[in-house]
Amino acid sequence: MGRVIAIDFGKKKTGIAVTDPFRIIATPLTTVPTKELEAWLAKYFAANQVDEAVIGYPVTLNNLPSESVKYIEPFINRFRKVFPDVPLHLVDERFTSSIAMQSMILGGLKKMARRDKSIVDRVSASIILQSWLEKSNV
Repeated sequence: MGRVIAIDFGKKKTGIAVTDPFRIIATPLTTVPTKELEAWLAKYFAANQVDEAVIGYPVTLNNLPSESVKYIEPFINRFRKVFPDVPLHLVDERFTSSIAMQSMILGGLKKMARRDKSIVDRVSASIILQSWLEKSNV
């Protein structure tokens, strides 16, 4: 069984999280400049067995695509063309940044460290991934 990778796509930076090979836990991995994301993923996929990917998909409280979907859709389409063997699942990412911030506070991360947006991005990716794991293993 291979890993599942999660992508918290941003205009400038993208948070990445990954499961263990048994898909039990989601762990924050890194934050990648978005312009380098495709190359980073290709390198990661070449070095690791990744069976599936999930991406945070922004929706409004009315379950309609949010304004920022226009930035994510081109990446989703490109991902499916470049990595056709890696199924990509869309996951509701509402509130993940605020949940990530709360998790970091509860985890004892100092205020200065919480200001580092790259940490929030990768923790958000792990929350997106954990959410998908919980729903897919029901």
